[in-house]
Amino acid sequence: MLIRPLGRAEYLPTFEAMQAFTQERDRTTPDELWLCEHPPVFTQGLAGRDDHILRPGDIPVVKTNRGGQVTYHGPGQVVAYPLLDLQRAGYYVKEYVYRVEEAVIRTLDHFGVTGHRVAGAPGIYVRPNDPSSHAALAQRPQRREAGSPAPDPDFAGLSKVAALGIKVSRHCTYHGVSLNVAMDLEPFRRINPCGYAGLQTVDLSTIGVQVPWDEVARVLSEKLVATLSP
Repeated sequence: MLIRPLGRAEYLPTFEAMQAFTQERDRTTPDELWLCEHPPVFTQGLAGRDDHILRPGDIPVVKTNRGGQVTYHGPGQVVAYPLLDLQRAGYYVKEYVYRVEEAVIRTLDHFGVTGHRVAGAPGIYVRPNDPSSHAALAQRPQRREAGSPAPDPDFAGLSKVAALGIKVSRHCTYHGVSLNVAMDLEPFRRINPCGYAGLQTVDLSTIGVQVPWDEVARVLSEKLVATLSP
């Protein structure tokens, strides 16, 4: 997988470049991983409802073709876009999502933080009052009987540190995952993050992890390359 550091990159041209790359690639095209941070922007997924955008103010809203609702990107956040041929990798979308989340969990663990999954709510969460706790969450994904409905997400005692939104076209992925490092979190209060009213968001800095953006980007890229391998 070729790693491309894009630095500070405007969202819309990056989105358009991912689309073009995916449309033009063929079976021989090497997979790539794009790493960047965006100027302030709200992005709205295909399922995104306008009423989840509460007070955008001077921050632009861009509608995209990824899954999910609305989220915020801004300086101090590592954004990773794996451009991966799933057919060549040999696994399906559900496992791809699991592997991306696993890369974030391993990145957090590198910095002494325990990341958690919440049933029914993609992304990675932390206990802001006890970020290194390994105690299992009651609301973690668990096996359920076939045909039973997914549980309503329970965010009690948790804050979201990483958001996931993907698109798959012709078995190839684009869009990706964002991990909050040290950023202005106020814009998250202008939306219902990922469509959940009152969902708290957090960054590594807020929970006591003072680490440069470049270092988090390096570790996350290493973990993604490892976990996304065939």
